[in-house]
Amino acid sequence: MTETLIWSFLLRFLQALFSAAPFILAGLIIAGVFRRLIGRDLTVRLFGGKSNRSLMQAWGIGMLLPICSLGVIPVIRELRRMGLKGGTILAFAMSAPLFNPLSVLYGLTLSEPWAIITFAFCSLLVVTGVGFFWDRIFPDSEATEPPPSEVGFGLKRMLSIGVAAGREAGGVSAVFILIGLVGVAMLGVIIPAGGLQHAMNGDNPFAPITMSGVAVPVYATPMLAMSQLGMMFQHANSPGAAFVLLVLGAGMNLGLAAWMWRQYGLKKCAVWFALLMFVVLGLAYGVDRPLYPHEIDPADHTHAFDIYCRPFHGTVPNVSQVVIEKLERDTQPYELYACIVLGVVVLFGLALNLFDRNHRVEEWLEKQPEVAEPSRFDVIVPAPVLGGLSLVGLILASVLGCYAYYPPPAEVLEEMNIAKAEALGAALVGDEVHSKYWIEIYQDWSRKLEVGVYLRDWKVSDYHRIKSRILREQLELLKHAVEHHEEDKHDEHEEIAEHDQDAEIRELVSKVNTSQVRLKSAYLDER
Repeated sequence: MTETLIWSFLLRFLQALFSAAPFILAGLIIAGVFRRLIGRDLTVRLFGGKSNRSLMQAWGIGMLLPICSLGVIPVIRELRRMGLKGGTILAFAMSAPLFNPLSVLYGLTLSEPWAIITFAFCSLLVVTGVGFFWDRIFPDSEATEPPPSEVGFGLKRMLSIGVAAGREAGGVSAVFILIGLVGVAMLGVIIPAGGLQHAMNGDNPFAPITMSGVAVPVYATPMLAMSQLGMMFQHANSPGAAFVLLVLGAGMNLGLAAWMWRQYGLKKCAVWFALLMFVVLGLAYGVDRPLYPHEIDPADHTHAFDIYCRPFHGTVPNVSQVVIEKLERDTQPYELYACIVLGVVVLFGLALNLFDRNHRVEEWLEKQPEVAEPSRFDVIVPAPVLGGLSLVGLILASVLGCYAYYPPPAEVLEEMNIAKAEALGAALVGDEVHSKYWIEIYQDWSRKLEVGVYLRDWKVSDYHRIKSRILREQLELLKHAVEHHEEDKHDEHEEIAEHDQDAEIRELVSKVNTSQVRLKSAYLDER
């Protein structure tokens, strides 16, 4: 049992690390751009300085940048050095991980669009309201450090961003990121397998409170949070609990809480969390009934939060091999590559912090060389302009990346055919693990199909949405049938029930095939 728990911790830790790696890299780059290119004065102006609009601007900037609650840590450390108000920093820290262009588009296919818009508006109320009152209670929360000297134009400016990112990756930021990863891994040891499947049902008035109890240690990327919101709406779970998951699960983690404690002290940190919980729970109960999907038959459980529980029931033989196979199957190639790059950056930063404690590399970068008068063909672009272009480029890249992440309908339908063959074939032979894995991929592609159409046509008709929804509902029924078949087939007294379940699975497989044919015809021939 102890060995299984150790490997459960390692599995949840690595799953969180792989999913976070691209966002952490983005956060390190953004922190370096703020420090070395944009500079203190322009950054403070960008975030509204000490004006009344600073909280709103922090929320808006956070909504555009593609970072998560772990990737935001190096950015807020840099903003803290620049002397921004504590409320502004914390508002940015919580809003940046909630939404980005990819996740917003994805979220619009998971439930009624107005539900996601409502959640976005409520997140604005949370970060601005809590930040406003916190700044009034603690008006002197700023802390500044001397700004670094400017780096001359040319290659050194680019190198300085890498050096700044490396020092953060191999320094204090890494400690707080590690705390956040350990927090979510500990949940994978403490909460029993499936322990949250019934806690968020729509008829449970305590669902938002229960979610608030586990959401802070939870780590969720914006895309994962949106996926879990979709599963909650699909199962008619509590919308209030879904809102708490978005704000606290995606917007907070233990590493971020530890940084707040370290920077502002226990008293200020406790006041922030008290205000946060009051506002979040108030809004959660306010949206719970209005957003409840009454047209959906409620399910008695959900698998949306299984990733935060123990991955195994009891002792598992050969658990190390099972964990390795699960990581190989679930980890996306871009996550693996990002993790490798992040590892290189961390090692580079550790070497800098260990062997160059006097910052001689920075002194060399900041040393202004004696150069000849530039020719009339040379164009020297000011560092702040480059910094602004870098941030705008990052935002545009995430927007343009939507077209790669959500391909045209013909390509998506080809991928859906592959997923269908794997999912249905495994269901017919009773392979629960393989079938459930491909059913989730199949459902995900059906949502990407809607987003891909919307990106190119700027609309998705109700007819097409219904076709996609019918397919997903049948896939969900198939998943449940496969689960029940696996649970009952070991019972000697359930032979008749098992035969009936085999017939049910075959019938659902036939319905999924038919729905896929109709969906393909709708999206390719009836647009």
